[in-house]
Amino acid sequence: MVSNNTTQSDRFLFKNGYDIPVYGLVKGTFYYIHIPAIVCIAASLVCALATIILSFKNRRAGEFFPKWSKGQRLVVYISTCDGLFSFTHLLDHLQILFTMDHVRPKVLCAFYGFIMTVFVVAQILIANVVAINVFVMMFLNKNISFGKFDCGLLIWAFVVPFLGATVAAAYDQFGPMGIACFYDAVNGHVANMVFTTIPMPVILVVNIVLYILTFIKIRSYGKVIVPNAITIGRHVKAATRMSMFVLAFVVQWWCFGLYWVWVLFVDSPLEIPGYLSYFGTTFTNLGGVLNLVVYLKMFRNTNRTVPIS
Repeated sequence: MVSNNTTQSDRFLFKNGYDIPVYGLVKGTFYYIHIPAIVCIAASLVCALATIILSFKNRRAGEFFPKWSKGQRLVVYISTCDGLFSFTHLLDHLQILFTMDHVRPKVLCAFYGFIMTVFVVAQILIANVVAINVFVMMFLNKNISFGKFDCGLLIWAFVVPFLGATVAAAYDQFGPMGIACFYDAVNGHVANMVFTTIPMPVILVVNIVLYILTFIKIRSYGKVIVPNAITIGRHVKAATRMSMFVLAFVVQWWCFGLYWVWVLFVDSPLEIPGYLSYFGTTFTNLGGVLNLVVYLKMFRNTNRTVPIS
């Protein structure tokens, strides 16, 4: 996202993101962006921590892999992504708010961008795995294995983004975007394309399609009589609970995905309506809140009913 204080021709004069004016200072929208963002991020951080605490409240940490269900472990993974992203992003916005300047020194801003990239991409990949897993459960009656100690999922969701972000950092792709630290607004276009512009809209669309198909399939079970009602009931409840996290992911990131689709069809991000920035400030920074709501609604009675597969 490039500052609305600049023009398309100005961008060719910039050497890096620090040459771009801080977003909102000239037009007087600075506080309207950062204060709501800080409130949303702080709420998300608190809720992410609350979800993790509630998850461990009635279960032993030492039994995490051998006895916790797949869904219960996914709750912890997703909340961890939300928590670390929110904590880093909160520090980022607070420093910009208090200094009314880009985050300095550059290495600190790049570090914020690195951490946020790793955990944003991790959450994207986890949500996609959940969507595929639920779809396979309902349509093929199979449960995808994540490997011993979830090694397959953890490598895919955390190690791969970490390695990718490390390569991006080596090529100086992280820095100020004008509104926050993420990808350098001038030099970070390759990382931006690889980590967000292409994968975010694609995975969002895939998740939405899989969620709709799964929802229709789940609804269909309520209209037929089956001999093994107990088994089917557990199967459907497990799919329903995990699919709710897919829905939360879509609600959180729809604006972010729309923004990057829009980028592909305009000459400059400056042509994109500014209200998308405000929507993005709200929705993308409320992941922890959304997931806590889902957890309380769908998972709090897990120990007293049926396990999540």
